[in-house]
Amino acid sequence: MRLSKWFSRVALALALAGTVASVSAAEWTSWRGPKRDGIAPEKGLQKEWSETGPPLVWKADGYGNGYSSLAISQGIMVTMGQRKGGTAFVIGINQADGKEVWATEIGRGEPNCTPTIDGGLVYALGREGDLVCCNLKTGTVVWSKNYKKDFGGSMMSGWGYSESPLIDGDRLICTPGSNDAMIAALNKKTGEVIWKSTVPNLGSKGNGGAAYSSVVISHAGGVKQYVQLVGKGIVSVAADDGRFLWNYNRIANGTANIPTPIVKDNFVFCSTGYGTGTALLEIKKDGTGLVAEEKYFLNADQMQNHHGGMVLIGDHVYCGHGHNNGFPLCIEWKTGKVVWGGKQRGPGSGSAAVLMADGNLYFRYEDGKMALIEATPSEYRLKGAFELASKNGKSWPHPVIVDGLMYIRDHNTLLCYDVRAK
Repeated sequence: MRLSKWFSRVALALALAGTVASVSAAEWTSWRGPKRDGIAPEKGLQKEWSETGPPLVWKADGYGNGYSSLAISQGIMVTMGQRKGGTAFVIGINQADGKEVWATEIGRGEPNCTPTIDGGLVYALGREGDLVCCNLKTGTVVWSKNYKKDFGGSMMSGWGYSESPLIDGDRLICTPGSNDAMIAALNKKTGEVIWKSTVPNLGSKGNGGAAYSSVVISHAGGVKQYVQLVGKGIVSVAADDGRFLWNYNRIANGTANIPTPIVKDNFVFCSTGYGTGTALLEIKKDGTGLVAEEKYFLNADQMQNHHGGMVLIGDHVYCGHGHNNGFPLCIEWKTGKVVWGGKQRGPGSGSAAVLMADGNLYFRYEDGKMALIEATPSEYRLKGAFELASKNGKSWPHPVIVDGLMYIRDHNTLLCYDVRAK
């Protein structure tokens, strides 16, 4: 009897341990990861790839067209896609096998937004400005807004709203793109407006409205602020009440401002394509306010990131360089000095979506080639490359790595690879 009780207690302890492990498993709750920096906090991953690449765990179809990546929490993956007839959906997916759990309509057109997950809620933005809050487990809509109807918002050009909403505490931070609501803070549980940010004339370069980037949080100059790349360049507003703080117009182009800025300490690092370039800004106190001081500007031939994103590791930024190109590049972020790359094509073609995990850069090229590049300033070191198991169009959505598995969205298809070291 005592032995039986002991086994029962052991079984209960193991069951509880399994429950804790499943709850505490790694998550990827927002665009470019929980910190929006393109860095996956993973260890024990493969250091090299063969020509066949890592094992394909599963492949699933039926998720429609679009360039959304994935958010993952509580065993549910969330993405977006346009299905037959032009209707777009927010889609909940079983992380274990890629099977659909639920789908919720969200306007029309191919979505670009990567949803954000917070607790048991999902926040997603449709191409036409439909912002919805859904239940993570069921997809049931909790509340909704529309950037155009509710805020008078607009986009700088015609590819539709693309940002991934930011959750900060009890607030949702978003970018409707109107002069009196360039950025807005909403109650994340009800959608009620907390504040709207009015901005002045932001300069002559670029176009008015929102762009294709997503908000990040900075504490530069001792002030908590939301930094965003909009149609007329970088803009910053105070986190407490949305008041305008500073802007930087030189980084804007008139077609599409896309890469999410990098923020660290009192600095903001930004880049755009279409022949624009790259800048490092230092945010300083100016009386009772703040001012952005340009530390350097790199012309487009030195560095321009189209839409694949940039990763800051230590004192160096890694990215794909060139408009519609992903030439691997490493620069010193404080000086703008090119350390290596910028002219070497690499194994793939077109722009490259970049992620860093366990000391290596994951370059997903537009042509469907995946490359593993060591994240070191010493030299360019290619650690392997392979062809993805599907290619349904331009291979743009950013890779996601959670618990040693790499997830790839390819329009209608989802791929799951095991990138753990054996």
